[in-house]
Amino acid sequence: MKEIIIHEVGLRDGLQIEKQTVPLEKKIEWVDVLLAAGIGIVQLGSFVNPEKVPQMADTDKLFGHYRQPGKKPQGALLSGLVLNEKGLERGMACGVDMFCMGVSASDTHSRKNTGKGTEEAAAQIVAMAQAAMKAGKRVQASIQSAFGCGFEGPIPAERVLGIVDRYLAAGVRNISLADTAGHAYPPQVESLYAEIRRRDPQVELACHFHNTYGLGLANCYAAMRAGVTYYESALGGLGGCPFTKVAAGNVCTEDLVHSLQREGLAVGIDLEKLLAASRSLAAFFGRELPGFILKAGSIARLQKAQ
Repeated sequence: MKEIIIHEVGLRDGLQIEKQTVPLEKKIEWVDVLLAAGIGIVQLGSFVNPEKVPQMADTDKLFGHYRQPGKKPQGALLSGLVLNEKGLERGMACGVDMFCMGVSASDTHSRKNTGKGTEEAAAQIVAMAQAAMKAGKRVQASIQSAFGCGFEGPIPAERVLGIVDRYLAAGVRNISLADTAGHAYPPQVESLYAEIRRRDPQVELACHFHNTYGLGLANCYAAMRAGVTYYESALGGLGGCPFTKVAAGNVCTEDLVHSLQREGLAVGIDLEKLLAASRSLAAFFGRELPGFILKAGSIARLQKAQ
């Protein structure tokens, strides 16, 4: 079993679809709890047009806050999503530790998300990834709609693997498959990751599942069996791509951590701190969140109380 690393994307993928804008101070409060809980990678936001995604208007300021001495625990990584060269330039200027960028395997989704088709977007992202790596930054390159698309339906594995080959040829060794539409199912997940590992046994694999059809956590376990290291999830199960057909939340971070800890994994993460952050999220938005452990409570805590 490889090391399991949780990559919290709630501040980006979780908030981008929300109508109620979150103040910078509240974001900092949530990030501080996530870092104190021992989450290895926290995605602070995306460098996009604030008119299109108002929630991300303060991403530069958020990174600026954590550049100050003592604001970030040693060893923690702060990631940011970039879609184009301008976003990469902004991220470089404000101190992003790890750049996340990607291409959709669905041409329709790609055009709705970035205004470019898959081929044009792939050429742009590969060039950006190489520029970031040359500057000494960590890079994770993703393939969105890797398991299916709400607009186009099934996505051929060959199309996904063709993008993987371009990433590998460019020297990218951290590759994420994103289930943007939530169409993935466990055997498909294992099969596709196995094909990537055949191409490069040393590649670092990441996953990003949405819970649109209730299979998010099951797909995480399929990814685990396939040797995936990085698991992207969101506090409370918030999220959903605003440019896909049926937007639904991410795998819930505290649900994933709770499940892993029952197997003796992710034991360095403080689940109670995560639950406190999720309660704060629920209070801020004034509604119940999709996560289960927030409602039912931790089994470990229940057993201690008995």
